[in-house]
Amino acid sequence: MLHAALSLPGAPAVMGVVETAHAIAAGAVRASDVAAAALARIDAFEGDLHAFLHVDRTGALAAAERVDADRRAGLPLGPLAGVPVHIKDMIAVAGMPLTAGSKMLAGWTPPLDATVVARLRAAGAVLIGKTNQDEFAMGSSNENSAFGPSRNPWDRTRVAGGSSGGAAAATAAGLGCGGLGTDTGGSVRQPAALCGVVGFKPTWGRVSRAGVVAFASSLDQVGTLTRSVADAAALYTAIAGSDPLDATSDPRPVADCAADLTEAKDLRGVRLGVPIEYLDAADGLDAGVRQRIEEALATLAQRGADVRRVSLPHVRFGIAAYYLVCTAEASANLQRYDGVRFGHRAALAPGATLDSLYATSRGEGFGPEVKRRILLGTFALSAGFHDAYYRKACQVRRLVHDDFARALRDCDALVGPTSPVCAWPLGAHAHDPLAMYLMDIFTVSANLAGLPALSVPAAPHPASALPVGLQFVGRAFDEASLLRVAHAFEAARGPCAWPAPAARSE
Repeated sequence: MLHAALSLPGAPAVMGVVETAHAIAAGAVRASDVAAAALARIDAFEGDLHAFLHVDRTGALAAAERVDADRRAGLPLGPLAGVPVHIKDMIAVAGMPLTAGSKMLAGWTPPLDATVVARLRAAGAVLIGKTNQDEFAMGSSNENSAFGPSRNPWDRTRVAGGSSGGAAAATAAGLGCGGLGTDTGGSVRQPAALCGVVGFKPTWGRVSRAGVVAFASSLDQVGTLTRSVADAAALYTAIAGSDPLDATSDPRPVADCAADLTEAKDLRGVRLGVPIEYLDAADGLDAGVRQRIEEALATLAQRGADVRRVSLPHVRFGIAAYYLVCTAEASANLQRYDGVRFGHRAALAPGATLDSLYATSRGEGFGPEVKRRILLGTFALSAGFHDAYYRKACQVRRLVHDDFARALRDCDALVGPTSPVCAWPLGAHAHDPLAMYLMDIFTVSANLAGLPALSVPAAPHPASALPVGLQFVGRAFDEASLLRVAHAFEAARGPCAWPAPAARSE
């Protein structure tokens, strides 16, 4: 295993996705024992990490028992049979609460599974619970969750990243084999980088969004968080593909990336572009992060890759364009949460007006960051400002897309840092929205361009020993090649060892 989960005396270890699936299929371990081990680790760590918003202990053990019964009966098992997986709370799981990290949806339980969840069940996965997140996926630190932030497993005083911070923390701590998150501007990759795991965002349209709470529909994508690239390929292969319930899902066939992944010994013939805007001319890039990324680039070159500098001249406008597009779409998508059609309904005195019901329900249900983004998006779409802001942002988005298209004509993938810094202390940027938005500076452009992107642990930071993430961005709908390159780097890098905190904090 290239990345070991957090160790704890008395808490059994949980293997990765592929290793667990093979062990259960071979009869080397029972699915019920694997589920029990994952639940034992949740009991041991959850009090410190707050990675979960709901744990389905009874359902997980029952599903694992069914896998064991099928194996005893000689029935065929799915490729993920018995693998315990957690699900970000933006994604509907029938019978489990769905809050999207918000008081607006507190107490609601969806009657149906999201398509990605149905596909995990069909593959035999055991669903162990729902992970914490920033409210409606709006945030980069998990501190915007209405139910309190998740904490970084390697330093409990620091953020886990966002918005899929709970999923990243749970994966790093071995609270299951891996999980699903959503990525609108880096919400899978950035927390993966901060927690030292693998975060994979497929091409927009490659994975169904049916049953996923909408934030910014032209940017949202379901992704995976795992402890290895092979595990990412296994989960992705299980959930990807066209879906009649999602009109934006792409009909192109999906390669079996899990089977296609090879233990590449070198990268000869692979051309990797390093955007100068992400490394040489990047503002705010921590010196230690830069050092580890340069070392990772040297490792790739040693393995035979042709590593060259490229330019993405319009990505410097990426943050500005992204935060106009995503807030405008959020303003439209979150209109439905008004206390009448959906969401929290305020208790008002008899005779209250409809306007006061809307205002009070939304005021009570939404947190500060969600309100900020709704206001920004509504302003950007308003009469007199639409062309100056939203339309201009869409034009810039096209320029960013074209920059990537040109670079990827001459390169097989682009590579650079995932996050400009390592995990920062809880509360450090809580009252500085702009500083928080800039944490996504290297991730948002892949969403604007709709491209697949993946963060892999590079090495411990030279000063803090906290994880540093290396990001790969590939061609649209060529997830297989992107995963192969990342897998080869992972093999060349070898095991990563992060700092080992005390088992429990007081």
